[in-house]
Amino acid sequence: MEPGKRVVGVKQSRKAIREGRVCRVYLAGDADPAITQPIYDECAAAGIPVETGRTMAQLGRACGIAVGASVVAELIS
Repeated sequence: MEPGKRVVGVKQSRKAIREGRVCRVYLAGDADPAITQPIYDECAAAGIPVETGRTMAQLGRACGIAVGASVVAELIS
């Protein structure tokens, strides 16, 4: 994951996607599909690339938080 501005979590990511502020989304492969599928669908509709090769723990560590993260959205610089 590239260092830079990002939002962590479903609600913040969904808001940023709807506002057109996202350039890439990372979805945890071990997260509940009921949580990640709607985000994936929004990204597909908006043409935003999605990466799914990380776990919740890996995404959390990459963002510097002590808990796992199911969704991380990288913001447009």
